[in-house]
Amino acid sequence: GGIHRELALHLQARTTLIVLVTNEEQRALAVLDQVRRDRGPDADLVLWDQAARLRSAQGRKMAEATTIESALDRIGELASHAPRRPDLYALSDVHEFWGRSPLVRRKLRSLAHRLAATAAAVVVVSPTGEVPRELADEAVIVQLPLPDAAAMRVLLDHLIDARGVRSALDEPGREALARAALGLTASQAQRAFARAVAARPLLDARAIADVVAEKRAVVRATPGLEYLPAEAGPQEVGGLDQLKAWLELRRGAFSAEAADYGLPTPKGLALIGIPGSGKSFTARMVGRLWQLPLLRLDMGTIFDSKLGETESRVRRALRVAEAVAPSVLWIDEVEKVLAHGDQDGGTSLRVLGTILTWMQDRPAPVFVVATANDVSAIPPELLRRGRFDEVFFLDLPTEAERVDILRVQLQRRGRNPADFDLGLLARCSEGQVGAELEQAITEAMYVAFAAGRDITTADVAGALAEVVPLARASRERVAALRAWLREGRARPASTPPVMHPDLRLA
Repeated sequence: GGIHRELALHLQARTTLIVLVTNEEQRALAVLDQVRRDRGPDADLVLWDQAARLRSAQGRKMAEATTIESALDRIGELASHAPRRPDLYALSDVHEFWGRSPLVRRKLRSLAHRLAATAAAVVVVSPTGEVPRELADEAVIVQLPLPDAAAMRVLLDHLIDARGVRSALDEPGREALARAALGLTASQAQRAFARAVAARPLLDARAIADVVAEKRAVVRATPGLEYLPAEAGPQEVGGLDQLKAWLELRRGAFSAEAADYGLPTPKGLALIGIPGSGKSFTARMVGRLWQLPLLRLDMGTIFDSKLGETESRVRRALRVAEAVAPSVLWIDEVEKVLAHGDQDGGTSLRVLGTILTWMQDRPAPVFVVATANDVSAIPPELLRRGRFDEVFFLDLPTEAERVDILRVQLQRRGRNPADFDLGLLARCSEGQVGAELEQAITEAMYVAFAAGRDITTADVAGALAEVVPLARASRERVAALRAWLREGRARPASTPPVMHPDLRLA
């Protein structure tokens, strides 16, 4: 696979210190064992950790090494005694020492220099890519990717065959079940498959839901990342007809037929507008319409100072999104990437660089939906073509759109829209966004419930009259957003693109 080729390339280039970043230690060691086999019959894989000490994959007798310092000394001696042997030395637990021990950092750095005269190399297996500054020039950091669809299929087939599982899954069914586990580590996938097998006497298509439930739990454990049910369909989002048409046109873009036709997979969509205008609903709508997993990356949580390791957490979240691909990644309130300004030691800028590079170069079909309320805080390079296919502006809803939104909200609450004068309600709610219309209906239902009767048009109209529209309270922001749209920097999400010039915001 790709990780074998990447490691082999670094070793051919005579790299002497590699940091292999993963939480899957056993899988990493299996990969390294295969790499050393490919290096020839003389190559050995020598392992060290705090509990098992030095041990050889070829069964060679190893000198005692009870500490990391002594292990580094023994490795230097072994490599010097047989400089032509293309051995690999895999060290676990080193990240526990190099952060607090200058001696370990010095010995590891010296060992990297010493191995330059040999055919050997050291691989540090670590759950974090944070490398001490002294080792930054010596170490090459390699990320062990999560298992791909082919690897998941091997795990699933092995479980079914080894246990003699009764299965009703045909070839496409097994393939679908294996793909459902994408985004999990190998051990997590094995547990998910085993749980699905144990849940019923016959393995069938219902096992996919079991694996997806396991995956949701795992994704939720990734700081800043959330696996969302895509409950909002196009018919459940009022207005935004141009945006809906754009999405509908690309509905089959992730299919094999589209790839055979020569279509590139869509890259992403930026949604700009004032709070409550439907950006979040739209992000959820994309997952439902395209039948893809929907992941939400919360930049506010990513930058929570209590979390720490901001950059590595961002990279981890992006790797999970790639592993689940094809998927939709919703980056919520993307302007928060730079909300800390220069007060965080440059972390914001580095995170922005990580996200921009990933958006430009990502190989996996991950469709990015970025939502933002404050366009003035967004650097121009974030929204340029090549990263997003389109930038849409969500304005205040027109009167026709407010009718549509009110209809959707009443239907969601089990009411028949035909029982209400939607035209009247739309006219008396000018300047209000979808979230405010929804809140007004909820308030009217409280009033009607307290009075012991069903909700009426008058109840909703009364609740609407009490609303102070955000557009009025933030009229400068609305004006700035509309000026941004008039400059041609975005496409209106609604037709006609009515700018409400007579709207009384004062």
